[in-house]
Amino acid sequence: MSKLIFIFLAFIPLLCTSFTPERPSDRRVLVLLDDFAIKSSHSLFFNSLKSRGFDLHFHLADDPKIALQRYGQYLYDALILFSPTVERFGGSIDAAAILDFVDSGHDLIVAADSNASDLIREIATECGVDFDEDLAAMVVDHSGYAVSATEGDHTLIASDDFIKSDVILGSKKIEAPVLFQGIGHSLNPTNRLVLKALSASPSAFSANPKSKLTSPPSLTGSSISLVSVIQARNNARILVSGSLSMFSNRFFRSGVQKAGSPTKHEKSGNEQFFTELSKWVFHERGHLKALQLQHHKVGEASEPAIYRINDDLEFSVEIFEWSGTSWEPYVADDVQVQFYMMSPYVLKTLSTNGKGRYFTSFKVPDVYGVFQFKVEYEKLGYTSLSLSKQIPVRPFRHNEYERFIPAAYPYYGAAFSMMAGFFIFTAVHLYNK
Repeated sequence: MSKLIFIFLAFIPLLCTSFTPERPSDRRVLVLLDDFAIKSSHSLFFNSLKSRGFDLHFHLADDPKIALQRYGQYLYDALILFSPTVERFGGSIDAAAILDFVDSGHDLIVAADSNASDLIREIATECGVDFDEDLAAMVVDHSGYAVSATEGDHTLIASDDFIKSDVILGSKKIEAPVLFQGIGHSLNPTNRLVLKALSASPSAFSANPKSKLTSPPSLTGSSISLVSVIQARNNARILVSGSLSMFSNRFFRSGVQKAGSPTKHEKSGNEQFFTELSKWVFHERGHLKALQLQHHKVGEASEPAIYRINDDLEFSVEIFEWSGTSWEPYVADDVQVQFYMMSPYVLKTLSTNGKGRYFTSFKVPDVYGVFQFKVEYEKLGYTSLSLSKQIPVRPFRHNEYERFIPAAYPYYGAAFSMMAGFFIFTAVHLYNK
Protein backbone atom coordinates (compact mmCIF):
# COMPACT_ATOMS: atom_id res chain seq x y z
CA MET A 1 0.00 0.00 0.00
CA SER A 2 2.79 2.42 0.90
CA LYS A 3 4.45 1.66 -2.44
CA LEU A 4 1.27 2.66 -4.34
CA ILE A 5 1.09 5.92 -2.40
CA PHE A 6 4.72 6.64 -3.29
CA ILE A 7 4.02 6.05 -7.00
CA PHE A 8 0.96 8.32 -6.85
CA LEU A 9 2.92 11.10 -5.17
CA ALA A 10 5.64 10.77 -7.82
CA PHE A 11 3.08 11.38 -10.57
CA ILE A 12 1.52 14.49 -8.96
CA PRO A 13 4.14 16.93 -10.37
CA LEU A 14 3.68 15.35 -13.78
CA LEU A 15 -0.07 15.89 -13.70
CA CYS A 16 0.23 19.44 -12.43
CA THR A 17 2.57 20.57 -15.21
CA SER A 18 0.79 18.94 -18.12
CA PHE A 19 -0.97 20.68 -21.01
CA THR A 20 -4.42 21.95 -20.01
CA PRO A 21 -6.94 24.30 -21.67
CA GLU A 22 -6.30 26.80 -18.88
CA ARG A 23 -2.52 26.54 -19.35
CA PRO A 24 -2.01 25.69 -23.02
CA SER A 25 1.80 25.94 -23.26
CA ASP A 26 3.46 22.55 -23.69
CA ARG A 27 5.28 21.46 -20.55
CA ARG A 28 6.50 17.88 -21.00
CA VAL A 29 8.66 17.60 -24.13
CA LEU A 30 10.27 14.42 -25.48
CA VAL A 31 13.56 15.06 -27.30
CA LEU A 32 14.85 12.25 -29.54
CA LEU A 33 18.52 12.49 -30.51
CA ASP A 34 20.86 10.72 -32.91
CA ASP A 35 23.65 11.11 -30.38
CA PHE A 36 23.77 12.41 -26.81
CA ALA A 37 26.52 14.80 -27.97
CA ILE A 38 23.70 16.89 -29.50
CA LYS A 39 22.47 17.60 -25.97
CA SER A 40 25.63 19.61 -25.27
CA SER A 41 26.29 20.97 -28.78
CA HIS A 42 22.74 22.41 -28.90
CA SER A 43 22.49 23.27 -25.20
CA LEU A 44 21.66 26.96 -25.76
CA PHE A 45 18.42 26.05 -27.49
CA PHE A 46 17.51 23.46 -24.86
CA ASN A 47 18.38 25.82 -22.01
CA SER A 48 16.12 28.51 -23.46
CA LEU A 49 13.23 26.02 -23.29
CA LYS A 50 14.11 24.97 -19.74
CA SER A 51 14.30 28.60 -18.61
CA ARG A 52 10.71 29.04 -19.80
CA GLY A 53 9.49 26.13 -17.67
CA PHE A 54 9.63 23.20 -20.09
CA ASP A 55 10.43 19.73 -18.80
CA LEU A 56 12.70 18.08 -21.40
CA HIS A 57 13.16 14.32 -21.54
CA PHE A 58 16.18 13.26 -23.64
CA HIS A 59 16.41 9.84 -25.28
CA LEU A 60 18.24 8.27 -28.19
CA ALA A 61 15.89 7.85 -31.12
CA ASP A 62 16.48 4.10 -31.23
CA ASP A 63 16.04 3.57 -27.47
CA PRO A 64 13.85 0.43 -27.17
CA LYS A 65 12.14 1.79 -24.03
CA ILE A 66 10.70 5.01 -25.43
CA ALA A 67 6.96 5.47 -25.91
CA LEU A 68 4.62 8.36 -26.59
CA GLN A 69 1.68 6.96 -24.69
CA ARG A 70 0.83 4.45 -22.03
CA TYR A 71 -2.60 2.98 -21.26
CA GLY A 72 -4.12 5.25 -23.89
CA GLN A 73 -2.75 8.46 -22.31
CA TYR A 74 0.00 10.54 -23.89
CA LEU A 75 3.06 10.98 -21.69
CA TYR A 76 4.26 14.16 -23.41
CA ASP A 77 2.80 17.39 -24.73
CA ALA A 78 5.32 17.93 -27.54
CA LEU A 79 8.02 16.10 -29.49
CA ILE A 80 11.38 17.32 -30.81
CA LEU A 81 13.11 15.15 -33.43
CA PHE A 82 16.83 16.03 -33.56
CA SER A 83 17.60 12.68 -35.14
CA PRO A 84 17.82 13.26 -38.91
CA THR A 85 19.65 10.02 -39.70
CA VAL A 86 17.45 7.61 -37.73
CA GLU A 87 16.16 4.78 -39.90
CA ARG A 88 13.83 3.34 -37.30
CA PHE A 89 12.64 4.62 -33.94
CA GLY A 90 12.88 2.47 -30.87
CA GLY A 91 10.08 1.27 -28.63
CA SER A 92 6.53 1.72 -29.89
CA ILE A 93 7.28 4.88 -31.89
CA ASP A 94 7.05 4.95 -35.67
CA ALA A 95 5.92 7.45 -38.31
CA ALA A 96 2.26 6.55 -37.81
CA ALA A 97 2.54 7.01 -34.04
CA ILE A 98 4.09 10.47 -34.51
CA LEU A 99 1.35 11.52 -36.93
CA ASP A 100 -1.29 10.27 -34.49
CA PHE A 101 0.47 12.31 -31.81
CA VAL A 102 0.01 15.43 -33.96
CA ASP A 103 -3.56 14.48 -34.85
CA SER A 104 -4.26 14.39 -31.12
CA GLY A 105 -3.37 18.09 -30.87
CA HIS A 106 0.28 17.84 -29.81
CA ASP A 107 3.19 19.82 -31.26
CA LEU A 108 6.24 18.72 -33.20
CA ILE A 109 9.67 20.04 -34.21
CA VAL A 110 11.56 18.17 -36.93
CA ALA A 111 15.17 19.02 -37.85
CA ALA A 112 16.72 17.36 -40.90
CA ASP A 113 20.02 17.76 -42.77
CA SER A 114 21.63 16.54 -45.98
CA ASN A 115 21.75 13.00 -44.53
CA ALA A 116 18.05 12.90 -43.69
CA SER A 117 16.68 9.36 -43.62
CA ASP A 118 13.61 8.16 -45.50
CA LEU A 119 11.76 8.03 -42.17
CA ILE A 120 12.29 11.72 -41.45
CA ARG A 121 11.41 12.59 -45.05
CA GLU A 122 8.19 10.58 -44.77
CA ILE A 123 7.14 12.43 -41.61
CA ALA A 124 7.89 15.79 -43.26
CA THR A 125 5.95 14.82 -46.38
CA GLU A 126 2.89 13.91 -44.31
CA CYS A 127 3.09 17.40 -42.80
CA GLY A 128 3.04 19.08 -46.23
CA VAL A 129 6.81 19.51 -46.72
CA ASP A 130 8.78 17.82 -49.50
CA PHE A 131 12.56 17.64 -49.19
CA ASP A 132 14.74 17.55 -52.30
CA GLU A 133 14.69 14.01 -53.69
CA ASP A 134 18.44 14.17 -54.38
CA LEU A 135 19.87 12.61 -51.20
CA ALA A 136 23.17 14.49 -51.57
CA ALA A 137 21.60 17.86 -52.35
CA MET A 138 22.15 20.96 -50.25
CA VAL A 139 21.03 24.56 -50.65
CA VAL A 140 23.69 26.59 -52.46
CA ASP A 141 23.68 30.36 -52.86
CA HIS A 142 26.53 32.12 -54.69
CA SER A 143 25.06 35.53 -53.86
CA GLY A 144 23.54 35.18 -50.41
CA TYR A 145 26.22 33.06 -48.74
CA ALA A 146 27.85 33.94 -45.43
CA VAL A 147 31.25 35.61 -45.88
CA SER A 148 32.78 33.06 -43.52
CA ALA A 149 31.85 30.22 -45.91
CA THR A 150 34.64 28.17 -47.45
CA GLU A 151 35.79 29.62 -50.75
CA GLY A 152 33.81 28.05 -53.57
CA ASP A 153 31.56 26.13 -51.16
CA HIS A 154 28.61 28.43 -50.68
CA THR A 155 26.40 26.03 -48.72
CA LEU A 156 26.64 28.20 -45.59
CA ILE A 157 23.84 30.68 -46.25
CA ALA A 158 22.93 33.91 -44.49
CA SER A 159 19.19 34.34 -44.96
CA ASP A 160 16.98 37.21 -43.81
CA ASP A 161 13.81 36.48 -45.78
CA PHE A 162 11.50 35.97 -42.76
CA ILE A 163 7.77 35.46 -42.65
CA LYS A 164 5.94 38.75 -42.12
CA SER A 165 4.06 37.92 -38.93
CA ASP A 166 4.58 39.42 -35.49
CA VAL A 167 2.61 36.66 -33.81
CA ILE A 168 4.91 33.96 -35.23
CA LEU A 169 8.28 35.73 -34.91
CA GLY A 170 7.53 38.30 -32.24
CA SER A 171 7.28 42.06 -32.52
CA LYS A 172 11.04 42.68 -32.11
CA LYS A 173 12.74 42.75 -35.51
CA ILE A 174 15.47 40.19 -36.16
CA GLU A 175 18.34 42.41 -37.28
CA ALA A 176 21.00 39.79 -38.11
CA PRO A 177 20.63 37.17 -40.87
CA VAL A 178 20.10 33.54 -39.90
CA LEU A 179 22.81 31.00 -40.72
CA PHE A 180 21.65 27.91 -42.58
CA GLN A 181 23.47 24.86 -43.88
CA GLY A 182 21.41 21.91 -44.92
CA ILE A 183 18.76 20.62 -47.27
CA GLY A 184 15.98 22.68 -48.85
CA HIS A 185 12.35 21.76 -49.23
CA SER A 186 9.26 22.85 -51.07
CA LEU A 187 5.70 23.21 -49.82
CA ASN A 188 2.90 20.99 -50.99
CA PRO A 189 0.73 23.32 -53.11
CA THR A 190 -2.44 21.52 -52.03
CA ASN A 191 -1.74 22.14 -48.35
CA ARG A 192 -2.74 25.69 -47.42
CA LEU A 193 -1.79 25.17 -43.77
CA VAL A 194 1.99 25.16 -44.30
CA LEU A 195 3.93 28.45 -44.38
CA LYS A 196 7.52 29.43 -45.13
CA ALA A 197 9.03 30.89 -41.96
CA LEU A 198 12.46 31.36 -43.60
CA SER A 199 12.98 31.36 -47.36
CA ALA A 200 16.04 31.19 -49.57
CA SER A 201 17.04 34.13 -51.76
CA PRO A 202 16.18 34.31 -55.49
CA SER A 203 19.77 33.28 -56.35
CA ALA A 204 19.68 30.03 -54.34
CA PHE A 205 19.29 26.52 -55.74
CA SER A 206 19.36 22.96 -54.44
CA ALA A 207 22.03 20.62 -55.80
CA ASN A 208 24.91 18.36 -54.85
CA PRO A 209 27.76 20.84 -54.13
CA LYS A 210 30.40 18.18 -54.83
CA SER A 211 29.31 17.39 -58.36
CA LYS A 212 28.87 19.34 -61.55
CA LEU A 213 25.36 20.36 -62.58
CA THR A 214 24.23 18.36 -65.58
CA SER A 215 20.53 19.31 -65.46
CA PRO A 216 18.48 22.17 -64.01
CA PRO A 217 18.01 21.86 -60.23
CA SER A 218 14.57 20.81 -59.05
CA LEU A 219 14.38 23.58 -56.42
CA THR A 220 15.41 27.13 -57.17
CA GLY A 221 15.06 30.66 -55.83
CA SER A 222 12.54 31.82 -53.27
CA SER A 223 10.43 28.71 -53.77
CA ILE A 224 12.99 26.96 -51.55
CA SER A 225 11.89 26.95 -47.93
CA LEU A 226 14.60 26.62 -45.30
CA VAL A 227 12.28 26.53 -42.27
CA SER A 228 8.52 25.96 -42.48
CA VAL A 229 5.71 26.01 -39.94
CA ILE A 230 2.32 24.33 -40.01
CA GLN A 231 -0.76 24.85 -37.89
CA ALA A 232 -3.09 21.90 -38.28
CA ARG A 233 -6.86 22.23 -38.25
CA ASN A 234 -6.87 20.94 -34.67
CA ASN A 235 -4.43 23.79 -33.77
CA ALA A 236 -1.43 21.46 -33.35
CA ARG A 237 1.74 23.24 -34.49
CA ILE A 238 4.71 21.85 -36.40
CA LEU A 239 8.14 23.24 -37.28
CA VAL A 240 10.23 21.64 -40.02
CA SER A 241 13.83 22.72 -40.57
CA GLY A 242 16.20 21.52 -43.26
CA SER A 243 19.20 22.04 -40.97
CA LEU A 244 19.98 20.62 -37.54
CA SER A 245 23.06 22.87 -37.35
CA MET A 246 20.81 25.93 -37.24
CA PHE A 247 19.96 25.04 -33.62
CA SER A 248 23.59 24.50 -32.58
CA ASN A 249 25.58 26.62 -30.15
CA ARG A 250 28.12 27.29 -32.89
CA PHE A 251 25.52 28.88 -35.17
CA PHE A 252 23.88 30.69 -32.25
CA ARG A 253 27.15 32.37 -31.27
CA SER A 254 28.70 32.90 -34.70
CA GLY A 255 29.12 36.32 -36.19
CA VAL A 256 27.58 36.76 -39.60
CA GLN A 257 28.07 38.93 -42.64
CA LYS A 258 26.04 38.36 -45.77
CA ALA A 259 27.91 38.50 -49.07
CA GLY A 260 27.56 41.93 -50.64
CA SER A 261 26.52 43.56 -47.35
CA PRO A 262 28.90 45.97 -45.58
CA THR A 263 27.36 45.21 -42.19
CA LYS A 264 28.94 42.56 -40.03
CA HIS A 265 26.88 41.32 -37.10
CA GLU A 266 28.66 40.05 -34.02
CA LYS A 267 25.97 37.43 -33.52
CA SER A 268 23.71 35.63 -35.98
CA GLY A 269 19.94 35.84 -35.75
CA ASN A 270 19.59 32.09 -35.10
CA GLU A 271 19.04 32.32 -31.35
CA GLN A 272 16.40 35.04 -31.57
CA PHE A 273 14.76 33.36 -34.57
CA PHE A 274 14.35 29.95 -32.93
CA THR A 275 13.52 31.33 -29.49
CA GLU A 276 10.64 33.33 -30.94
CA LEU A 277 9.59 30.56 -33.29
CA SER A 278 9.58 27.97 -30.48
CA LYS A 279 7.35 30.28 -28.42
CA TRP A 280 4.81 30.12 -31.22
CA VAL A 281 5.18 26.37 -31.81
CA PHE A 282 4.71 25.61 -28.12
CA HIS A 283 1.64 27.88 -27.81
CA GLU A 284 3.28 30.59 -25.72
CA ARG A 285 1.98 33.07 -28.27
CA GLY A 286 -0.95 33.18 -30.66
CA HIS A 287 -3.18 30.83 -28.66
CA LEU A 288 -6.76 32.11 -28.33
CA LYS A 289 -9.71 31.02 -26.26
CA ALA A 290 -13.30 32.26 -26.29
CA LEU A 291 -15.83 32.16 -23.51
CA GLN A 292 -19.03 33.81 -22.28
CA LEU A 293 -20.86 33.64 -25.60
CA GLN A 294 -24.06 35.43 -24.67
CA HIS A 295 -27.15 36.85 -26.37
CA HIS A 296 -30.36 38.43 -25.16
CA LYS A 297 -33.09 40.85 -26.19
CA VAL A 298 -32.29 44.55 -26.01
CA GLY A 299 -33.24 45.83 -22.56
CA GLU A 300 -33.13 42.37 -20.98
CA ALA A 301 -30.32 40.48 -19.24
CA SER A 302 -31.37 36.84 -19.38
CA GLU A 303 -30.91 34.61 -22.41
CA PRO A 304 -34.26 33.61 -23.95
CA ALA A 305 -35.13 30.12 -25.10
CA ILE A 306 -36.59 31.43 -28.37
CA TYR A 307 -36.66 34.63 -30.39
CA ARG A 308 -39.50 36.13 -32.41
CA ILE A 309 -38.96 37.52 -35.88
CA ASN A 310 -37.92 41.19 -35.90
CA ASP A 311 -36.77 41.14 -32.26
CA ASP A 312 -33.82 43.42 -31.44
CA LEU A 313 -31.04 41.45 -29.79
CA GLU A 314 -27.56 41.95 -28.38
CA PHE A 315 -24.68 39.49 -28.81
CA SER A 316 -21.33 39.33 -27.01
CA VAL A 317 -18.32 37.02 -26.59
CA GLU A 318 -15.01 37.28 -24.72
CA ILE A 319 -11.70 36.38 -26.41
CA PHE A 320 -8.35 36.09 -24.65
CA GLU A 321 -4.79 35.30 -25.78
CA TRP A 322 -2.26 33.24 -23.82
CA SER A 323 0.92 35.26 -23.18
CA GLY A 324 2.99 32.32 -21.95
CA THR A 325 2.17 32.98 -18.31
CA SER A 326 -1.39 34.34 -18.22
CA TRP A 327 -4.46 35.09 -20.30
CA GLU A 328 -4.50 38.62 -21.73
CA PRO A 329 -7.38 40.38 -23.58
CA TYR A 330 -7.18 39.87 -27.32
CA VAL A 331 -7.79 43.07 -29.28
CA ALA A 332 -8.66 43.01 -32.99
CA ASP A 333 -11.10 44.66 -35.40
CA ASP A 334 -11.88 41.67 -37.62
CA VAL A 335 -13.93 39.35 -35.39
CA GLN A 336 -17.35 38.64 -36.89
CA VAL A 337 -20.55 36.83 -35.92
CA GLN A 338 -22.98 35.12 -38.26
CA PHE A 339 -26.67 34.56 -37.61
CA TYR A 340 -26.88 31.43 -39.66
CA MET A 341 -29.51 29.09 -41.09
CA MET A 342 -28.26 27.18 -44.14
CA SER A 343 -26.50 30.43 -45.04
CA PRO A 344 -25.73 33.64 -43.11
CA TYR A 345 -28.77 35.91 -42.80
CA VAL A 346 -26.80 38.40 -40.72
CA LEU A 347 -23.02 38.99 -40.78
CA LYS A 348 -21.76 41.61 -38.33
CA THR A 349 -18.26 42.78 -37.39
CA LEU A 350 -18.01 42.90 -33.62
CA SER A 351 -16.97 45.99 -31.69
CA THR A 352 -14.57 45.61 -28.74
CA ASN A 353 -14.02 47.41 -25.46
CA GLY A 354 -10.27 46.66 -25.54
CA LYS A 355 -10.62 44.30 -22.56
CA GLY A 356 -11.42 41.13 -24.46
CA ARG A 357 -15.18 41.65 -24.82
CA TYR A 358 -16.69 41.77 -28.33
CA PHE A 359 -20.28 42.83 -28.88
CA THR A 360 -22.88 43.94 -31.40
CA SER A 361 -26.64 44.25 -31.83
CA PHE A 362 -28.97 43.53 -34.73
CA LYS A 363 -32.56 42.74 -35.64
CA VAL A 364 -33.66 39.12 -36.02
CA PRO A 365 -34.51 38.45 -39.70
CA ASP A 366 -38.14 38.19 -40.78
CA VAL A 367 -37.62 34.46 -41.33
CA TYR A 368 -38.47 31.78 -38.80
CA GLY A 369 -36.64 28.49 -38.25
CA VAL A 370 -33.66 27.20 -36.28
CA PHE A 371 -30.72 29.62 -36.41
CA GLN A 372 -27.18 29.55 -35.03
CA PHE A 373 -24.90 32.23 -33.67
CA LYS A 374 -21.54 31.35 -35.27
CA VAL A 375 -18.12 32.83 -34.57
CA GLU A 376 -15.48 31.36 -36.87
CA TYR A 377 -12.18 33.19 -36.58
CA GLU A 378 -9.04 32.33 -38.53
CA LYS A 379 -6.01 34.61 -38.66
CA LEU A 380 -2.41 33.96 -39.66
CA GLY A 381 -0.45 32.67 -36.69
CA TYR A 382 -3.40 32.40 -34.30
CA THR A 383 -5.27 29.31 -33.24
CA SER A 384 -8.64 29.15 -34.95
CA LEU A 385 -11.87 29.68 -33.05
CA SER A 386 -15.13 27.97 -33.94
CA LEU A 387 -18.12 28.65 -31.68
CA SER A 388 -21.80 28.17 -32.23
CA LYS A 389 -25.01 28.35 -30.24
CA GLN A 390 -28.39 27.27 -31.55
CA ILE A 391 -31.58 29.26 -31.09
CA PRO A 392 -35.05 28.89 -32.70
CA VAL A 393 -36.92 31.84 -34.20
CA ARG A 394 -40.74 31.81 -34.33
CA PRO A 395 -43.25 33.90 -36.27
CA PHE A 396 -45.81 36.22 -34.66
CA ARG A 397 -48.68 34.52 -32.89
CA HIS A 398 -52.18 35.37 -34.11
CA ASN A 399 -52.71 37.79 -31.23
CA GLU A 400 -49.34 39.52 -31.60
CA TYR A 401 -49.99 41.24 -34.89
CA GLU A 402 -51.02 44.91 -34.89
CA ARG A 403 -54.75 45.52 -34.84
CA PHE A 404 -54.55 47.76 -37.90
CA ILE A 405 -51.52 47.39 -40.12
CA PRO A 406 -50.69 50.65 -41.99
CA ALA A 407 -49.73 48.75 -45.11
CA ALA A 408 -53.24 47.27 -45.23
CA TYR A 409 -55.13 50.60 -45.16
CA PRO A 410 -55.98 50.39 -48.90
CA TYR A 411 -57.59 47.00 -48.31
CA TYR A 412 -59.47 48.31 -45.30
CA GLY A 413 -60.71 51.19 -47.49
CA ALA A 414 -61.75 48.80 -50.26
CA ALA A 415 -63.71 46.62 -47.83
CA PHE A 416 -65.57 49.49 -46.19
CA SER A 417 -66.27 51.20 -49.54
CA MET A 418 -67.70 47.92 -50.83
CA MET A 419 -69.95 47.67 -47.80
CA ALA A 420 -71.10 51.28 -48.20
CA GLY A 421 -71.73 50.78 -51.92
CA PHE A 422 -73.75 47.63 -51.24
CA PHE A 423 -75.86 49.48 -48.65
CA ILE A 424 -76.54 52.34 -51.06
CA PHE A 425 -77.36 49.95 -53.93
CA THR A 426 -79.77 48.02 -51.72
CA ALA A 427 -81.51 51.18 -50.54
CA VAL A 428 -81.89 52.50 -54.09
CA HIS A 429 -83.17 49.15 -55.36
CA LEU A 430 -85.78 48.76 -52.59
CA TYR A 431 -87.17 52.31 -52.47
CA ASN A 432 -86.84 53.48 -56.04
CA LYS A 433 -90.19 53.45 -57.98
